[in-house]
Amino acid sequence: MKAHMGVRSTGFRSSSTAGALDARRVPSPLRENTPTPGQRFMRGRGLSYMVLAVVGGFWVFPFIWMALGSLKTQREILVSPPTFLPENPTTANYTKWFSELHFGTFFANSLIVAVVTVLGNVIFCSMVGYALAKIDFAGKKILFGAVMVTLMVPSVSTFVPLFVIIANMGLSNSYLALILPFLTQPIGVFLMRQFISGIPDALLEAARVDGAGELRIFWSIVLPQCGPPLATLSILTFLSSWNNFLWPLVAMQTEDKYTLPVALSLYSTGQNATNYGVLLAGAVLVITPILLLFVFLQRYFIQGVAMTGIK
Repeated sequence: MKAHMGVRSTGFRSSSTAGALDARRVPSPLRENTPTPGQRFMRGRGLSYMVLAVVGGFWVFPFIWMALGSLKTQREILVSPPTFLPENPTTANYTKWFSELHFGTFFANSLIVAVVTVLGNVIFCSMVGYALAKIDFAGKKILFGAVMVTLMVPSVSTFVPLFVIIANMGLSNSYLALILPFLTQPIGVFLMRQFISGIPDALLEAARVDGAGELRIFWSIVLPQCGPPLATLSILTFLSSWNNFLWPLVAMQTEDKYTLPVALSLYSTGQNATNYGVLLAGAVLVITPILLLFVFLQRYFIQGVAMTGIK
């Protein structure tokens, strides 16, 4: 009897287990609708792309409007309601810059000032950053603290004293007046110091043991490894110098020394009204070199920003 019941019990368990296994094999609607981790990842990525596309559209739209507006006449720009695409595209606004407003002179002035300023910051900021990062000397922490404090000082507060110094030195209305005050900037010193701090000290000590001096170590070992921060510093310095408006406006007194932002402000405004077509065309000409520079150096720029705080 017990054996018989045991057999029945065993058979009952076997049949229940088989039924449960069969039930697991049957696909349920809930299980089919549950997304897999890979599907959830793709949906999240798609949502992120949509948000980035919307935000990017808000950022890019003014530049598109500016480029299209530079191809419109003054009458079409002021029409209400405004039009997005130009009805009769014209290059008259660009022609005026190259034929009447001497764009080449202003472009050359901006380019000379920006390039020399960039070179000065690349060399001097790297040297100061190397000294603050790898050389021990008295007052090192105080000097670095002074650099950090200078970062927090508004540039407007030094505008008048700087102009007085330049005027007393007899440098007004010259390229030196636009270059010397910005030849070394605190943000560049901080950027280079942070990156050079991550270079192994053992590498520099090995060079010193071999008899290399500090200048040789800087030029042959440190500087070749500073590609990303140098690209970042170059872009930031070029952008700051190229877009500088207030200082060139005050320091320059003759038209042949005007830079592009100054010329853009002065020659797009007439006696009674602003010529918006000429203004938009000049704005396109001003930002084009900056965009090209960033396109060619964007990989190094991103690397430099990402690696600045690594030690």
